[in-house]
Order: sequence, then C-alpha cells, then structure tokens
Amino acid sequence: MKNRIQVLKNSLETEKLDGFIVANETNILYFTGFLGAVRLLAPKDGENILYVYGVNYEQAKETAKDCKVELMKRGEDADKRIADQIKNLQLKRIGFDTIDAPIYLKLAEALGSIKLEAQSKLVWELRKVKDEAELRYMRKAAELTDEGVKRAFGAIKPGLREYELAAEIEYAMRELGSGGTAFDTIVASGARSAFPHGGCTDRKIQEGDLVVLDVGAKYQHYRADLTRTIMVGKPSKKQAKIHEVVRVAQERAFQSIRAGVKACDADATARELIGKEGFSEYFVHGLGHGIGLDIHEPPALSPESKDVLMAGNVVTDEPGIYIVGFGGIRIEDTVLVRKDRAEKLTKAPYNMIVK
Repeated sequence: MKNRIQVLKNSLETEKLDGFIVANETNILYFTGFLGAVRLLAPKDGENILYVYGVNYEQAKETAKDCKVELMKRGEDADKRIADQIKNLQLKRIGFDTIDAPIYLKLAEALGSIKLEAQSKLVWELRKVKDEAELRYMRKAAELTDEGVKRAFGAIKPGLREYELAAEIEYAMRELGSGGTAFDTIVASGARSAFPHGGCTDRKIQEGDLVVLDVGAKYQHYRADLTRTIMVGKPSKKQAKIHEVVRVAQERAFQSIRAGVKACDADATARELIGKEGFSEYFVHGLGHGIGLDIHEPPALSPESKDVLMAGNVVTDEPGIYIVGFGGIRIEDTVLVRKDRAEKLTKAPYNMIVK
C-alpha cells in the first residue's frame, strides 16, 4: 500500500496547513490500514502519530502503517492529548476531516489561538479515486456478491421467508471469504418491493411476487453493491415491461459512464428513458453513489450532483421504478470509471425468471 498519509501531507502546503487531524475511523483505516484507532495526527513535517486505547494497542502496533502508535491510558482524553502534541510541535493551522460539534468546541478551546479548519475535501479527493490495491479488494467483494445473488437464484421459492433468503445469501458470501455484509441485506417481496430500502421481514414469498435483492459483500473492508429483481413464477405483462425498461435504462447509463462525464448527465441518461416510457414519477432516487470503504461515498450520481466522474471512481448504477401497491424493480451494478469507458465489477445475470 502506498503511503497515503504522505499524499495527504503533500496537499497541506496548498491549503496553508501545518498539520491534519483524522478523526473518522474509516478515514484512519484508509490512511493506516488499521481499524479501531481514536485519532491520527499528521503534521506537515515530522512523524505521524496514531492514538489507540489499550484494547487495540498490540494489534495496531502490528498492523498500522506509516505512523507511530501511541497508547492512550484508560479514561484519557484523546483530544487533550492531541492538543498538547500540536502545541509541542508549534503548529499554527490544523485541518481535520469530521469531528462532532461538542468535540470541535472542546478541541478549539484547548488549542487556543491555533486555527482549526474543516477540510474533509482533502481526504475525499484521495478516497474517491481508487488505487490498484483498493480495486483488487473491490473486485473480490464484487465476486463474492455475485455468488451470494446466485445462491438466492437457486434457493428462492414460494413459502420461503424474506429473512431466510437473506440468510442463504449471506452464508454463501461468508463461506467464500466475505468479511461480512456491506450493508443490511434487502430482500423485499410482493408489494414491499416498492420500498427502495425495504429491508427484509418474516413475510413469506409468494407465487407472482417481484423480489428485490439488494446485496453486498465486504472484502478487506471494501464493499460491493448489487441489486437484481426476480420473479417467483411467470411475470405479468406489466412486470415484464417495467423490468425491461429498468434494464435498458441501467445499460444506457452504464454506457454513458466514463471520465469527464458530469454525474448528473449519467443520471439523466437513465431518467430520460424511464420518463419516455411513462414512469418518471416512480424513479424516486438518484442513479447511484460512490462506494469503497463506505457504502455511500462521493461522487453522487443524481440530478442535483455537481460532481464530474474521474478515472478510478467506483460508483453504482441503479435505476429503479417503484409503484406503491404494485411493486418495484431495481437493477444495480458496482461500476469502475475508466478514462474512456466503464467496467462492471458485479456480473450476476439479469434474468427476471431464474427457475
């Protein structure tokens, strides 16, 4: 893994910062390879310090990269410790990623005349462009996700409860090496399929149901995200038509994704087709979102987005149509943005009928 902390530190000069506090646990993981630390202090010049309580200290010493690991005593105030270190180093202007308001006020008081500035953009500019190591993990996460969905294809039947199908999916991914789920698995059947974030319940899947499967595996903390909508039994004409509309919209959006494209334009590609087919009011969310160590990251693919896609972004492509009382259909892949095209990392079949 490249020295990501140094890349961050190289950007401090432009912002006229003398150092940076990383407080978000996932950002600390990104920079050090260790999950479970309290704070990371990266002065522009000098040694990076990772603050860890005793429960994680030995593991941090063994795992964390590009930093010195310091033990926090039980009950010790991490932010007072950091403030004292910043004063000792005579730093004058400090950036930070994300800090809760009460902690910010306490830290600002402890630092006195030292300026404290929110600069989360410096971290996101790095995190939203994946390097080769990250992409290896994400490809594996996508592969595991595909296998989970394929297990669902074989297991689904009338009478099976939604949570039972979710368990089949999650077991398959774990069995093959997943580090857990990327988010709470969604198995939404029948009329519940019209709820975009419908979760899974004890409802029994029935003949004639649309079933939305929204699934993701984790591998080395990196995530994938995949949705397929399948039928139990033979689809009605309306079910089949909506599935085809969503499938074509998803593919057209995929074909539009490449470096330099406005994220809102990719969204518009899918939204225009869905609108032409008479379903615009039923596409109730953006086309997609960035994904990586978090399930939702920049860039956002939506009508309001100001983002421009860059090579190395990994995003979702997930149009949907949701009709309350009838059901919903969403099709989603995890997609890598390249210079002149896009690449699907998730590759499960799109068949509406799987048996």
